[in-house]
Amino acid sequence: MVRRNGGFIGTDGLDAPDPPTGVTPTAGNASVSVAFTAPTDVGTSAITGFVAQVSTDDTAYSAGSNTGTSSPIVVSSLTNDTAATVKVWAINAYGTSAPSDASASFTPAAPNALFFGGASSSAGGDYTNVIESIVIETAGNASDFGDLTAVVHSNAGCASSTRGISSGGSNASSTQQNTIEYMTIASAGNATDFGDMVTARSSCTGLSNATRGVIVCGSRSNGASNEMDYITIASAGNATDFGNSTLTKPQRTGLASTTRGVVAGGGGYSDIIDYITIGSTGNASDFGDLNTGLQLMGGVASSTRGVFGGGGDNAGDTGNLQYITIASTGNTTDFGDCNRPTAAPATVSNKTKGLFAGGSARNDISQITIATTGNFSDFGDLGATNHFFAGCSSSHGGIA
Repeated sequence: MVRRNGGFIGTDGLDAPDPPTGVTPTAGNASVSVAFTAPTDVGTSAITGFVAQVSTDDTAYSAGSNTGTSSPIVVSSLTNDTAATVKVWAINAYGTSAPSDASASFTPAAPNALFFGGASSSAGGDYTNVIESIVIETAGNASDFGDLTAVVHSNAGCASSTRGISSGGSNASSTQQNTIEYMTIASAGNATDFGDMVTARSSCTGLSNATRGVIVCGSRSNGASNEMDYITIASAGNATDFGNSTLTKPQRTGLASTTRGVVAGGGGYSDIIDYITIGSTGNASDFGDLNTGLQLMGGVASSTRGVFGGGGDNAGDTGNLQYITIASTGNTTDFGDCNRPTAAPATVSNKTKGLFAGGSARNDISQITIATTGNFSDFGDLGATNHFFAGCSSSHGGIA
């Protein structure tokens, strides 16, 4: 194949490498990771490096560039939500190859969902303070985001359109915590102190609309709790009493529409579902029943439909999916199958897609389309096995 020297005076273009092949972009937050295959014909001198360059119009490859000595190369400082392609060049002592073929289109995007805390082993222990991020619309593996202020597991998550919240949980000594901390979902970094819960609790669940988060039930040092606390997500400060759940149990599962929060199941394999109106305070009311008694489920929601999945019953971890219409009351209806046991997963959703991460000490992330029924399909992987952890997103069913 004819090669070129890339403009070096006095050199022979036939001595430059062939172009790289198989250029594959993986979009990130204002960035792209560019994988490629180095050419087998390197010319008459070894390849010394590669350059990746990005274009937003498929002509001028000047939107961003970076160099490296091997695949992949990360190009940063790109514009989020703007589609682009990338080409790669190989370089040796005699010149620069022709460009590779343009990659498939990719679109950098800020993360819109986080997973945080948890325990990486099925027997407990190996607790973590790691925060990982994903973009719900784009299947792929989770990325490192930052750290919580301390190691915690069995914590609760909720979020507004900009801020994620972690509440309560237990530390590595299994002591219940009253800590609330927050993260700015679109910007990687460590969590910051927000305030304190009314009482320290672990194995609680969280739900929210665009402005208010509610922390429901859990375990206190002196036993199970039916209390509910609330916060205004945009304003750091301590939580305030909201009312009481219909059950005094830990390990319940919450989800929400813009107006209503729904909580289901609980320790000891409960089938009870109850609901609250998020914008007001007061005790919860009966909603209906699950198809069987469960604890440690995951829950995702659009603005109209909630889906509960996995959990455990008295026979062990399960893989069932069931749904409700949030605005009405009644029992659940079969949705599909998780294709695997998944107790104590972390869950996130946008208006169309729900994700179940980890659970039963696994590292896989699975997805469903909330508006239709069906089984799990693969989304990607966490950085490590995890369960008894929390998730939140900036586009869940409680956000208009």
